[in-house]
Amino acid sequence: MSEVSVVIPVRDDAELLRECLRALGRQSEPPLEIIVVDNASSDHSAAVALSHGARVVREPNVGIAYATATGYDAARGAIIARLDADTRPPTDWLERIGTVMAGHPGHEAVTGIGVFHDAPRGLRRLLSVIYLGSYYLLGAAAAGHHVLWGSSMAVRRTAWQRVTHLVHRDLEVHDDFDLALVLGPGAAIVLDPSLVVGVSARSVRGGRQWRRRLGRAFHTLRLNWRDAPPWERWAVTLHLQDTDETRGSHR
Repeated sequence: MSEVSVVIPVRDDAELLRECLRALGRQSEPPLEIIVVDNASSDHSAAVALSHGARVVREPNVGIAYATATGYDAARGAIIARLDADTRPPTDWLERIGTVMAGHPGHEAVTGIGVFHDAPRGLRRLLSVIYLGSYYLLGAAAAGHHVLWGSSMAVRRTAWQRVTHLVHRDLEVHDDFDLALVLGPGAAIVLDPSLVVGVSARSVRGGRQWRRRLGRAFHTLRLNWRDAPPWERWAVTLHLQDTDETRGSHR
């Protein structure tokens, strides 16, 4: 039996959610469960989820950080995979997650990459490389280790249970970035380029979206650097400071 729970936060995204759930229904290794977190939707997202056999958990506090945390708390699998409603996972997505996690027993999480399936054909991969490449490079510089991307990632439930009371359930937080930082200096995260999904380019369209995402990124950094500043994080990564000592000195 699969050990993977899939969590999908959603707010008023019924039709995109339908496509995501159809893709999950074609997985070579089906999940243990699919949890759709209905984040105060006003459309029929919950009904779509139920019609595809998903378990619906409701989170009335609007914000993806609230929704994902609620979904992770509800998950029963040893591994908690995360998608967005606009993600289109290939048929071997869950199988690859299982293989990567089994091959890295000392790692707490894995993260992948994506291609903007609805961008102009000639720009799909280029835009994805620029967007995700920048995120991963700058995120690693800020964290001292790989960070997580919510459209294609998974975390061990034991790791989540260790930090569930520490993540910032905050409207203006990037939940994936926050979780990577909260896992602590020296967090063991695998970046696997073979874990590829299709995603919508809507998140990078328009100046307002970019300003909002950048504002949330800086807010997430401020919250986490308050507890473990970047020089302490890099000290652990460079083996200049003990990981347990650093984690024990905050919160």
